[in-house]
Amino acid sequence: MIQRAGTARIEQLRVENYRALRSVEIKGITPLTVLLGPNGSGKSTIFDVFNFLSECFQFGLRHAWDRRGRGKELKTRGQEGPVVIELKYREPGQPLITYHLAIDEGHSGVFVEEEWLQWRRGEHGKPFKFLDYRHGQGRAVSGEKPDESDRRAEIPLKSPDLIAVNALGQFAEHPRVAALREFITGWYVSYLSIEDTRGQPEAGPQERLSKTGDNLPNVIQFLAERHSDRLDRVFSVLRERIPRLDRVIAEPMPDGRLLLKIKDAPFDQPVLSRFASDGTLKMLSYLIVLYDPDPPQFIGIEEPENFLHPRLLPGLAEECEKASEHSQLLVTTHSPFFLNSAKPDEVRVLYRDENGYTQVKLVSEIHGVKEFIAAGATIGQLWLEGRFGDPLVNSGAPRSLPPHRRIKG
Repeated sequence: MIQRAGTARIEQLRVENYRALRSVEIKGITPLTVLLGPNGSGKSTIFDVFNFLSECFQFGLRHAWDRRGRGKELKTRGQEGPVVIELKYREPGQPLITYHLAIDEGHSGVFVEEEWLQWRRGEHGKPFKFLDYRHGQGRAVSGEKPDESDRRAEIPLKSPDLIAVNALGQFAEHPRVAALREFITGWYVSYLSIEDTRGQPEAGPQERLSKTGDNLPNVIQFLAERHSDRLDRVFSVLRERIPRLDRVIAEPMPDGRLLLKIKDAPFDQPVLSRFASDGTLKMLSYLIVLYDPDPPQFIGIEEPENFLHPRLLPGLAEECEKASEHSQLLVTTHSPFFLNSAKPDEVRVLYRDENGYTQVKLVSEIHGVKEFIAAGATIGQLWLEGRFGDPLVNSGAPRSLPPHRRIKG
């Protein structure tokens, strides 16, 4: 796997007033983070926070806000005030940076109520904001290492619904802002659709898989032409997971489209992708992302167990663990087979409290978990037994485990 030099890492997330996330804070985020919980617990909502930010930076705040039903549908029911998303992240060799974004809605539509970037220079330095905006008005400090003593330039934005980091990050004089813009813009948040991967897009190599996977043949073509060794590695791993599968071919057609074919042993003639199994196409798509020659710094995968045989999930979990060496991964799941390969400090349980709001608990902090793991239990087994809240019932906070009981199997 490629070890990317200069990978930014998210260390903390705080969200307020975003659907069921009335007030959620996740600290100590690991390179691979797994969100576990029953349906309706808030896994997909936290996942969508990252997708929302990604869309804000790619397509604009108004687009991301409107497609989620605006404030009426996006804000936490019964709550007032802005939606708040706050990231603490670290670039290699740099101090911890806090990015704060508060969004609200008025008569003229959505606007950025408050946005700032803050860091602390030196071990005893005072935290200061080197970017600070409200309603499209604000100032920023330029330079590679902005400091408290540097001059803050007033740079008004054209509209209050513009995100300052996205606007200023396009200019070379704001390298720290530009680094955050590049970081978020490059996130890969997956919403794979198996039917989309079976399509026949126009021919032409494309470097990165789309969120839905509708350009899978184009990415296969790109890898075959530019990174054949990487594509061979994908096929090698795929053959380990899916016996008899040989390779996948993106074949140009006379009408200018690409046709995806799957070749399996011992047959000479490949079959069309529309006749291939859902699991084969989904596993292939995930491996294409995880083995990207220029991997995204952040990868989100939602419920990988859908359409995959349970026996494939431990292998996929291993591939995600390997990929976390160069990319930060967020995976939502309720599959014990995926969880069995995860570590207690990588897994967080989500549940709804008595007021209906999402709460988050680190598995390793649930009393008794470490003793069970030491006795030979796996996280998947504990999850199936309802030790983190009943997995079949959408209620109930994680309860402490009796410390001396041994799980069989």
